[in-house]
Amino acid sequence: MAVSRRGFLRAASPGLVPGLRPDLLLDLLAGAAAGLISPAAHAGAQQEEQLADAVRSALSAAIANKAPPRPHFDKIDERLAYLRWLGTMSDRLKPRKTEFNTRKEFLETLWYESTRAGLEPALMLGLVEVESGFRKYAISEAGARGYAQVMPFWARQIGDGQVASLFHMQTNLRFGCVILRHYLDQEQGDMFMALGRYNGSRGRAEYPNAVFGARRHWLM
Repeated sequence: MAVSRRGFLRAASPGLVPGLRPDLLLDLLAGAAAGLISPAAHAGAQQEEQLADAVRSALSAAIANKAPPRPHFDKIDERLAYLRWLGTMSDRLKPRKTEFNTRKEFLETLWYESTRAGLEPALMLGLVEVESGFRKYAISEAGARGYAQVMPFWARQIGDGQVASLFHMQTNLRFGCVILRHYLDQEQGDMFMALGRYNGSRGRAEYPNAVFGARRHWLM
């Protein structure tokens, strides 16, 4: 979906998005040229909640760890299984992301961040599909940003306050995985309820069912 010049400038201007780094601005310009920025993704509105100091500190630490997405395997069988997963998912994602290196980098990062958070990669792929349709620069009506449709208040609560950084792939996926893990812990392992919280529709079936349905396409 094309975005108007006024809408793009609102999203991309350093004056209107405080702290926007030049590299992120260039990414946004490239995204606009490719028609990838959308002002309306299909995401709900997570509710901002007061976090206990210990919880905020733990989430901030999880976000701040800038380890690159390089998986380590103790056994050759684990590495071979990962490479099979990467090849299979790359084939399935090709209609959405046609450029091989971009697709590979996205999948490597999503696998790393989801497993790091103790989440199933297929579930996170389903979540990203439902939330943004795999659009890096998607913006919802509620203001959620990027692949995992992270609400800006999370950047202020547990990040460095730079909302524009939510368009950075690894940053966005890390926030999405850490937030979903937080909700899953709060819901004592109930993924249905955790997904509802993620979408701002806790207790309703539409969003969790959509993610569970999308997940099936990404199972090995």
